[in-house]
Amino acid sequence: MSIPTPAASASPLRPASVARWHDEAPQIAHATAPTWVARGANFVVTVTDAQAGARLARQGQPDEYMVFLSESGATFRAGGQTLQAGPESLTIVPPGDSELVLQGPGQVVRLFSHRAQDLMALAGNAADYAEATPDVALLVPWPTPADGFKLRSYPLAQHTQADSNMRIFRCTNLMLNIMTPRLVARDVRKLSPHSHADFEQGSLALRGQWMHHMRYPWVPDMTAWREDEHIEVGSPSLTVIPPKVVHTSRNLNDGGAWLLDIFAPPRMDFASKPGKVANEQDYPLPAA
Repeated sequence: MSIPTPAASASPLRPASVARWHDEAPQIAHATAPTWVARGANFVVTVTDAQAGARLARQGQPDEYMVFLSESGATFRAGGQTLQAGPESLTIVPPGDSELVLQGPGQVVRLFSHRAQDLMALAGNAADYAEATPDVALLVPWPTPADGFKLRSYPLAQHTQADSNMRIFRCTNLMLNIMTPRLVARDVRKLSPHSHADFEQGSLALRGQWMHHMRYPWVPDMTAWREDEHIEVGSPSLTVIPPKVVHTSRNLNDGGAWLLDIFAPPRMDFASKPGKVANEQDYPLPAA
């Protein structure tokens, strides 16, 4: 079966942006919470290797952000609330001042919009975004929840479906797909090449060894054509795939591999399908 080719762009397509954190020093060198930072056009991701008791705080955060705890629980404080979240949970944090304190050692993933300008400036791949990205749709916030902004926590075990490897969550500005871990190397006869018209996909590898396959459609200017890319990365790492690029990913290892996909703004094709987004009851859709 042939792979559909996206419509040709009038200008050369950008290459993928790759942050190999497993081979890099942290952008924030903190004794108890070293943190790696990378970005896309509309989002910024941090991964922290935190010790027990480590405190991660935000002052005057202008919009919501997400926190994924893979190994340890944490105590969250924001907007006058205190919330206890366990390991393997996603917490959405409201705008304003907030903090989380780790109950034990573990990896902490935080996902912000591009409005977290201090973190955007620290991104190790900031040079990849030195020029404008007109190929990416603007991030326009979706409607505020009917019950307002507040701490919301979702244990992954309560949102795992037997017939799907996806666990998709969203807020007003971000969407995160925390896929179930792959225990064996992916079957090369069952890949899923696809592309996105006007948004990036951030593929965040937390465990395992991964290969990201990318095919760049031709543009009218033949001198700007790009060869296929097959980018191998370890964990943790972030690979940001530009719009229109045909892509698919596969884990190369057995024994556990974990990949999360990031989108900003949230994907309407996912959000508009009843039952597709795990926390759809908490966030209204934009008007048609």
